Amino acid sequence: MTTHRLIQNFRRSQGLLWAGPDFNADVLERTLLKLGVSLRRVESVSASDLDPDRDIVFLDADQPINPAPLLLPGANLTAAPVIGIVGVEAPSRLKLLAEAGATAILRKPIQAATVYSALFLGVNNHRRLKSAETRLAIGDRKRRGRRFLIKAVVALVQTRGLSDDDAYAELRRESMRRRLDLEEFCESLFQVDSNFPVAWPAGLAILTSHDRGGSAHAQDTDAGGRDGGDDDDIHGSSGRPDQARSA
Repeated sequence: MTTHRLIQNFRRSQGLLWAGPDFNADVLERTLLKLGVSLRRVESVSASDLDPDRDIVFLDADQPINPAPLLLPGANLTAAPVIGIVGVEAPSRLKLLAEAGATAILRKPIQAATVYSALFLGVNNHRRLKSAETRLAIGDRKRRGRRFLIKAVVALVQTRGLSDDDAYAELRRESMRRRLDLEEFCESLFQVDSNFPVAWPAGLAILTSHDRGGSAHAQDTDAGGRDGGDDDDIHGSSGRPDQARSA
């Protein structure tokens, strides 16, 4: 499991208090200011307006709120860390915080000693979940693109007479040259305007085979040279005793 650096210093962060007008935020505001975090009230929050590296949402669950605007489009993760504030731990209010993606909770009345702990857990848990979502998205994209990789390998094997290993190596080399993921590159080969594998450079296959043949020829030459050298040594050594006998 990848270990991420934990955030411990929250200076220059901005707290967004999404709460009703009757909520007393004096303790929360003073404590956050000591930690270097500013706080301002908002009447609503939109995911598109949030800065995930700076904003921290404090959500009062004791008021009717629709948490949907906090979520990123097509994801179950909020755009920024959300810390829930609750006075009555009723299931309906806890469900609201769960749907809002809260990763930490502050109990009312807010105590100054609990703010940093909630801040630490809220921000770092959100970062961990975001990292997991990113890894899952990458895995899903690669899994969807795997079939295009298989199709591309089969096409090169059938049209160029390559082995599957050589076909894979060529595709990988070309994707690296174009600085694309292998699966993404293979998917692009089967777009409507593509004429793969007809347009695939035949020189790549010839070069690969030539390199293998040249390496094999070089190895045979080296082996022959070594064998020849051994024969010369044998003949030379057998000739010296004859010369000695002749002398």
